[in-house]
Amino acid sequence: MTAARLLIVGPQGSGKGTQGVRIAEALGIPTVSTGDVFRANVKEGTELGQQVKAIIDAGDLVPDELTSAIVRGRLEQADAAGGFLLDGYPRNLAQVRDLDGFLQGRGEELTAVIELVVPREESIARLSKRAAEQGRDDDNEESIAKRLSIYENETAPILDVFRERGIVDQIDGVGSLDEITERITAALTARGITA
Repeated sequence: MTAARLLIVGPQGSGKGTQGVRIAEALGIPTVSTGDVFRANVKEGTELGQQVKAIIDAGDLVPDELTSAIVRGRLEQADAAGGFLLDGYPRNLAQVRDLDGFLQGRGEELTAVIELVVPREESIARLSKRAAEQGRDDDNEESIAKRLSIYENETAPILDVFRERGIVDQIDGVGSLDEITERITAALTARGITA
């Protein structure tokens, strides 16, 4: 069986958070979501949380050095030794280099990248709905458009790196939760990654 060291990628509103949790639970590995780690720190009012809140409120992304340090710390925890699912990291080429260096130091590498493909209009509609339901003030129309543009310009190029390695599975991110989960599971199974 292939170790499950996974990355899930998709634009904001693609459902990657929900699908990441479902896949990680099915495989018995932790989900490492930078967004969740950042939100937890904001909620707890930590020094990091205050820095992160100011950055996110401006619609910007947390700097690479800070993000990479947080992820490395999380991947060094015991529950991630047998595998993990990354959500929200790496999001650009500098972070890919940081992650590669960290994993190579442990004699590991990513085994699969799940790319959820969702049309921009669908992402915006989902995020607007989520903002209304959850009262998330980081999901206003201006910040949504800014984050989608950052994704398209910075994150999309990392997929080219992973495509060269032959580890990207493109998954249609439109459909019911169960349909999308089944598509992801089938792609991972084809790579020898099973529960």
